Amino acid sequence: MPADTVSARPPSAVRGARRKSPGPLWAVMYHSVADCADDPYQVTISPGRLERQLRWLRRHGLTGVSMGRLLRARAEGRGAGLVGLTFDDGYADFVDQAVPLLRRYDCTATVFVLPGRLGGTNAWDSPGPRKPLLTEEGVRRACEAGMEVGSHGLCHTDLTRAGDPLLAAETGQSRAMLRTITGAEVTGFCYPYGSVDARAVAAVRAAGYTYACAISPGPLTGMFALPRVHVGEKDTGLRLHLKRRLHRWRREPVPAAARPAVTPAGGTGS
Repeated sequence: MPADTVSARPPSAVRGARRKSPGPLWAVMYHSVADCADDPYQVTISPGRLERQLRWLRRHGLTGVSMGRLLRARAEGRGAGLVGLTFDDGYADFVDQAVPLLRRYDCTATVFVLPGRLGGTNAWDSPGPRKPLLTEEGVRRACEAGMEVGSHGLCHTDLTRAGDPLLAAETGQSRAMLRTITGAEVTGFCYPYGSVDARAVAAVRAAGYTYACAISPGPLTGMFALPRVHVGEKDTGLRLHLKRRLHRWRREPVPAAARPAVTPAGGTGS
């Protein structure tokens, strides 16, 4: 090909061939969506505040999507304007409160579920108010609504303190259980408490996941330890703007070479 072939193309064609850089990966972490005055661990956001945050995203040209979709889009150079939305612990209010708002603003999200506690409560948050968790039917409803279902382990166990048999169950068994419930592939994992070390990362990889979320994983940052920022009731539009701008300096950047594995046919992750 002659050296000047590309430069000879019309400027508009050259511009059209370029893809906007997706920029730093930005993913936010939610938990429960409800009106709750007693929230000692700051894991609850009101439906009204969540709606205002989703409206802020759309007004600023941003779209909230599941982690699976975000990672696939970034791997293909199409991630500009996409924000990963995640909901930890699998609270029952995700289906009743979060999903209707997400669909209203044309967003999707990933809900990280505890299949060992389906229909139970957040007993690990003690003392504190008890909140109901999703049942099997609730998990299926989330999946049918176009949301990605990922694993948060079996029972909200700190993997960095788990023995080998428990570590294997929390990662591998939880994935198998969710796959049976949803009838779809489960590719995402989320470390309880955000606690992660090299051993936990190795277990998640061995269990067959293609990515995993943490909070501030430092030097472990990569496809199996993705950083996120907590977003809660106090986060106004201004605070969201600041958190987004500061994210690249407060979290290790995800390596540019990081790419998710191909999602098997029939997998979720809208």
